[in-house]
Amino acid sequence: MSGALHKDCGHDHGHGHDHDHEHGHAGADAAPAVSGGDGLTVVTFGCRLNSYESEVMRAHARTAGLDDVVIVNTCAVTAEAERQARQAIRRLRRDRPGAKIVVTGCAAQVNPGGFAAMGEVDHVLGNDAKLTESAWTEFGVGASERVRVNDIMSVRETASHLIQGMEGRARAFVQVQNGCDHRCTFCIIPFGRGNSRSVPMGEVVAQVRALVEAGYREVVLTGVDVTSYGADLPGNPALGQMVRRLLAAVPELPRLRLSSLDAVEMDDDLWRLVAEEERVMPHLHLSLQAGDDMVLKRMKRRHTRDDAIRFCEKARGLRPDIVFGADIIAGFPTETDAMFENSLRIVEECGLTWLHVFPYSARPGTPAAKMPQVPVPVRKERAARLRAAGQAAVDRYLAAQVGRTAGVLVERAGLGRTPGFAEVRLDGTHAPGSLIRCRLTGVDGTMLTAVVED
Repeated sequence: MSGALHKDCGHDHGHGHDHDHEHGHAGADAAPAVSGGDGLTVVTFGCRLNSYESEVMRAHARTAGLDDVVIVNTCAVTAEAERQARQAIRRLRRDRPGAKIVVTGCAAQVNPGGFAAMGEVDHVLGNDAKLTESAWTEFGVGASERVRVNDIMSVRETASHLIQGMEGRARAFVQVQNGCDHRCTFCIIPFGRGNSRSVPMGEVVAQVRALVEAGYREVVLTGVDVTSYGADLPGNPALGQMVRRLLAAVPELPRLRLSSLDAVEMDDDLWRLVAEEERVMPHLHLSLQAGDDMVLKRMKRRHTRDDAIRFCEKARGLRPDIVFGADIIAGFPTETDAMFENSLRIVEECGLTWLHVFPYSARPGTPAAKMPQVPVPVRKERAARLRAAGQAAVDRYLAAQVGRTAGVLVERAGLGRTPGFAEVRLDGTHAPGSLIRCRLTGVDGTMLTAVVED
């Protein structure tokens, strides 16, 4: 995704790319997600697509009977993300001196030699190989080469990897697409993920049906460039067609959430679903990146500022309760004060609520890294102003929810989320994964408070 943020990869990051854990991007400076303890441990950096793939690897490693193994699933979105992965690997080696450390993910795909040169690392596995059961079986019998990274651009298919769910999560992510055909100037992700490829509709349906049967009440469709779905499949089905078929085929799925969208790639079916399908959550995360046309052009984004504003106006007209998230990069190379002000103003003009703000971070190997750079203190100051605007938007949104009722998905004890993705502090005891009807009673910091309706 983007160095700053990409789509779901998506951050769900980003560009459309989903770089994030829950909303769109965990951000390069976010703490990694660690699951497992002694024995098989998975450390996940970056986007929700990585979170999904970590579950695939965990299942393969368990099937292979691997124990005392640490899998580090890296992110390449920024140079900082890669630095943090190296730091984590060194710490893991100190804590687990006898464990086998396997490094994979986008940073390992883009820079396998750098990780192979670390004495703490036992194996480096590319983004394609990491999802194959055979790679993990070979580790189990000691037959795997130390570095197994192929040409990701040669990969033509994305398998649907059936997982039984996400450990410790109330909602499940389902990968419907991988890779990206676009070449945004700040983004290294296509070189970590390859070209765009889609999971056939029937396989998506089978995955979602299995998750619903396992008790999941909400599914998030994720990918690196999810709105490009279907262009490589027979008949070229668009994302909206796939979602329509999915909802018809799995009527017992109560909630479906879409990850990072590209405003200029919305198809007519998708618009109809936003307008008419209550099971599609009224929460769209946009891969915006900037609110100034010159910056967008230098990023090689395909939308303009007016495209973004019209998108939000149309969506709100179709679904008045809709809530928007967006990724925005502060201090992109050549960004002037006036250009930045356009990005700041678009928060209000689009009515954005959940912002993922990233000070621009140069990623070696990308065109933007060679452009005239904005001083780092200026980037940080602009990011702070954007975050303040985002917090003010959140405060307004939460205040407007008080007194309303909402279906809340319980994520863990005492905590849930509304369809618009606001966190809710719950009274009483409710099973994680259950859907309950609540009256929203107040605001407590960045959360809503609620009482359960009888």
